[in-house]
Amino acid sequence: MSKPNVINPVQFAADLIRCPSVTPKNAGALDLLQDALEELGFNCTRYPFEEVDNLYARLGTKAPNFCYAGHTDVVPVGDASDWEHEPFGGLIRDGILWGRGAADMKGGIASFVAAVSANLADGWTPNGSISFLITGDEEGPAVNGTVKVLDAIAARGEKIDHCLVGEPTNPNTLGAMIKIGRRGSLNGVITATGTQGHVAYPDLAGNPVPALLKVLTALTTKKLDDGNENFQPSNLEVTSIDVNNPAHNVIPAAATAKFNIRFNTEHDGQDLLRWINREIAGVEKEFEGKIEADLRLPGLPFLTTPCRFTDTLSEAVKSVTGRKPELSTSGGTSDARFITNFAPVVEFGLIGATIHKVNEHARVEDIENLTEIYKRLLIAYFAS
Repeated sequence: MSKPNVINPVQFAADLIRCPSVTPKNAGALDLLQDALEELGFNCTRYPFEEVDNLYARLGTKAPNFCYAGHTDVVPVGDASDWEHEPFGGLIRDGILWGRGAADMKGGIASFVAAVSANLADGWTPNGSISFLITGDEEGPAVNGTVKVLDAIAARGEKIDHCLVGEPTNPNTLGAMIKIGRRGSLNGVITATGTQGHVAYPDLAGNPVPALLKVLTALTTKKLDDGNENFQPSNLEVTSIDVNNPAHNVIPAAATAKFNIRFNTEHDGQDLLRWINREIAGVEKEFEGKIEADLRLPGLPFLTTPCRFTDTLSEAVKSVTGRKPELSTSGGTSDARFITNFAPVVEFGLIGATIHKVNEHARVEDIENLTEIYKRLLIAYFAS
């Protein structure tokens, strides 16, 4: 087989941005990626689940299997007229790549593809396998993407030994932060239902608002924990309280509140569910109506203990940027929460300062340096 051409990471990222792959649309992004990987010798398999398309690609058959995971789907652009440049134009100007997905995370994917192509073009061969697990569902419900692909490839005998998720982990400077864990997430909707009536005759009605407020007070005044060596304290935030009552003289029939808990490894998720249900039951005993809760655990906390894998990545980052990255568990959730059940997983990618914002962008220099980090990481990983 002839040596493959070296892929330009910035141009390839721009090409991916020009695919308007707002969740759950593929819009050609996975096709573009598959074509590039097949030219590098990867064996590619698509895994469509309902409206979501996904890609798993592997180069080689031997262990260890180093997997790069990520997503080609992006969040909506909002009002396109607010953008300085076309959101899906992939414009490169004055050392900046503009467009939705530049940082989150088409620039990261392009960097890893380019790193593999450059190493292979230099005559390097991995002493094992390299794989890509790319979903089109990370920015959405995340139910028809990574979690289902992991089960599907496991069923056919695939084993991932280590995984790098290319999320934009650096707050403002490339090389500042590697994510070795994330807090879990609990979403809650509580609805108190009473009896509508006239405010002048409260004895003929059942006001759900005080009952809902009692539940929220119990939930928000409890200190969940103090955090631990690896995680910041857990926090509960009420995000919405809705009564949908435009009148001043009507006691409403129902009141609803939404909240989210970001929790660390001091909790297993189930303990929080039991606590919330106990608080609701206590208030409901003194309320003539009913209180219902829709509680969901979209993600559990995880931690990848610092090890040879994290050391190898840290050394690759420092060798390019001159910075020793912080090993952090801060921030929101990612698909790493699913991958941790299959293999040790860490996250490292571009700068996250503009993700999900108008005028999302990435510096050309950062994309090129990230490519170099990924090149060195692959060489060191398989050498060890």
